[in-house]
Amino acid sequence: MKEKLKELEINSVGDISSAPDSVTLNDIRVKYLGKKGLLTGILSGLGSLPPEERREMGALANTLKTSIEGAISAKGAELKDSELKTALEKDRIDITLPGRASSKGTIHPLTRGMQEVIDIFTGMGFSVEEGPEIESDYYNFEALNIPKDHPARDMQDTFYITEETILRTHTSPVQIHTMEKVQPPVMSIAPGKVYRCDADITHSPMFHQVEGFMVDKDITFGHLQGVLHTFIQTFFGEGTKVRFRPSFFPFTEPSAEVDISCLICGGVGCRVCSGTGWLEVLGSGMIDPEVFKAVGYDPEVWSGFAFGVGIERLVMLKYRINDIRLLFENDTRFLTKF
Repeated sequence: MKEKLKELEINSVGDISSAPDSVTLNDIRVKYLGKKGLLTGILSGLGSLPPEERREMGALANTLKTSIEGAISAKGAELKDSELKTALEKDRIDITLPGRASSKGTIHPLTRGMQEVIDIFTGMGFSVEEGPEIESDYYNFEALNIPKDHPARDMQDTFYITEETILRTHTSPVQIHTMEKVQPPVMSIAPGKVYRCDADITHSPMFHQVEGFMVDKDITFGHLQGVLHTFIQTFFGEGTKVRFRPSFFPFTEPSAEVDISCLICGGVGCRVCSGTGWLEVLGSGMIDPEVFKAVGYDPEVWSGFAFGVGIERLVMLKYRINDIRLLFENDTRFLTKF
């Protein structure tokens, strides 16, 4: 048995010293010290030995067990340090590589355009008013002198929720809400979303509009021209020419479409302006007396003007965008150009 213990000691030292990793080392521990291990098998035979030899072999076996346990513990610590070093080297961050910069967002061209329009008009003394996007038939049509048989009430043009409730087709109802609660003089703008049943490369079922109006004594068409001329030249540039054309809107009389000199050809004539040299940008006019009557203003005392401009149209003209859908697709390749 002494020879077996000696052989076991030699073999265990060789196995432990050559263990390449912690998993193998644990298998070696089980091989020698486990319940069915080699040393356990030798110790099970001690009972057949004479008492004196049994004590001697038992002491040698315990010493060998302690020696193997110590060797395994020392080798385990060595392997742990080596494996940690390997893992750190493998997972090391190479600080010599350039960092991955995160892309920065930009202000959406519609947001930029809307804020610029608001800034221009507030700079001229206009206040900013807001109103509901779900509007009643009365405020969206009736109070604005739009009769029941007007084409704008057609289901193909307006989103109806009920017969008397709609998604507003313009921000002009805010004018009525404002005049109902404020006595003149008053000058304000109403920016916001509006909705119409229309969708193609120049129209969207949801778009943005700014309605503006001014009411005071002795307001004339000349005041309207001065305000819009200042706005257009500030927004598009001082060299932009402005033209007023007679038109018709139920809530203004007289009414006028406002054109600007073509931003592409400078007024010479091109495909964009259909060879006319002009581009339509907004509608305007003097507030109809029927609108004043609806809000309790005396049309014999007060006069005023109103205008409405689509933000998408302004932005498309200013930035040479040929498809309105680009403004709503959220394609970062397009949006980062602004």
